Amino acid sequence: MKKYLFSVVTKIILIVITVLFCENVIAQNSQMPQSRNPFWQKVQFGGGLGISFGSGYTDISIAPSAIYNVNQYLATGIGLQASYVSSKGYYDSGIYGVSFLTYINPIPQIQLSINLNESYVNNHYESYHGQNGYTDNFWNTALFLGAGYRTGNVTVGLAYNVLFDENDNVYGDALMPFVRAYF
Repeated sequence: MKKYLFSVVTKIILIVITVLFCENVIAQNSQMPQSRNPFWQKVQFGGGLGISFGSGYTDISIAPSAIYNVNQYLATGIGLQASYVSSKGYYDSGIYGVSFLTYINPIPQIQLSINLNESYVNNHYESYHGQNGYTDNFWNTALFLGAGYRTGNVTVGLAYNVLFDENDNVYGDALMPFVRAYF
């Protein structure tokens, strides 16, 4: 009987040790969580929002964008834009477009930018002084070359539209200040 009891106790102890050992082995063989795809680790999203109201004046814009950081010196990407501008009793304008973006960082604090922007413009002018109102729809291309000071994810600077035409009724000036952020 003692032998039988010893045999049963020994078997139970061995089973318990085996189960505990197997759990440790299984835990050690579990797969590590997979990291994100390397492509997406280099992608940043950002853009801009704008809203302005005044006496009879409204300006609303949204411009989301995404960039791919090729390396620490170069990023390229694409952006969308939509804006609505209205001056009560005079005109309203809708602008919709796409931008192709390139950012060059010669040093971490300085960012040079190239922004090619293609937009569809829909301007509607109200009638005034006895003249009939009219609508002007057209495509506009802008090429902004800019430079800015960069700190963290935010860049503040100035861009110049080298294709600026004061008769195109899209941009009021060739120079455009900007603030951009990517996360």
